[in-house]
Amino acid sequence: MSVKADLTLDCSGMACPMPILKTKKAVESLQLGQVLEMIATDPGSTSDIDAWTQKTGHELVDSRQEGNKYIFYIKKTK
Repeated sequence: MSVKADLTLDCSGMACPMPILKTKKAVESLQLGQVLEMIATDPGSTSDIDAWTQKTGHELVDSRQEGNKYIFYIKKTK
């Protein structure tokens, strides 16, 4: 699946909770319906992003792992 991101946020090398804090700030800067691509190297970011999107109501459009990178596509829904 190919998702077009409106903004890319590279959180490589950051440990929890920095990727989530930076993701929150980046999503806030988007327009409704826009998509953030977030790249992380922290394996814990998978469960963190799942929990965060469920809590906030934003949509996790896609996520995948490429080598040691975890890539998430989050759509701003409100």
